[in-house]
Amino acid sequence: MKILKKMARPFREKPFPGAKGNREMVKKWQADGGDAAFRFSYDLDERSLVLDLGGYEGQWASDLFSRYGCRIAVFEPVESFAKAISLRFAKNAKIEVLALGLGASTRPEQIHMGRDASSLFGASGSGGSTETVRIVDAKDWFAERSFPEVALMKVNIEGGEYELLDRMAATGLLPLVVNLQVQFHEIAPDSHARMEKIRETLRRTHRPTYQYEFVWENWERLPVAG
Repeated sequence: MKILKKMARPFREKPFPGAKGNREMVKKWQADGGDAAFRFSYDLDERSLVLDLGGYEGQWASDLFSRYGCRIAVFEPVESFAKAISLRFAKNAKIEVLALGLGASTRPEQIHMGRDASSLFGASGSGGSTETVRIVDAKDWFAERSFPEVALMKVNIEGGEYELLDRMAATGLLPLVVNLQVQFHEIAPDSHARMEKIRETLRRTHRPTYQYEFVWENWERLPVAG
């Protein structure tokens, strides 16, 4: 089945487009403290490596860096957004900006422009403008970098999480991630089933530390036995 993918939707203070029809869960998230209570509460320091998938303006990366001074790689496939983030962090050697998205294969894709709702899936009310973006196979990207582990990986890519996490599961990459912060999106009739399949895979190596369905959830890697 065709996978719906939006690779340029990152952290924003406004509500969650992926949570349409799930307003009660959004309210619970906000009542429990929302972003401030959950999305920055990690055991990180200046040596920690963080991957930010869905950078947009770089605000989440900025907020996280101000707390921990950690190393951050920001993925943003839309060229204009990536350039703006690069300018924002031009004098910060610990934040790397990558003008690409991670997925199941390396390929060019057409993205329909719409600011924080830019999408590989369809038009977003932006007058029909499109841009060619670069998607890179997650397996190849991780192989090139040879990271021993990723302390935190934030994924907010408007449906692209299914393709990405399926690929990481199939290639044995998920255990490299200590904490996976992900926003799943209701993008197709089988979205819930695909999410549950990914969760089932994650339970082999991780445990959920917070879980607000189709809003935000975090999976922490289990201690290694022995």
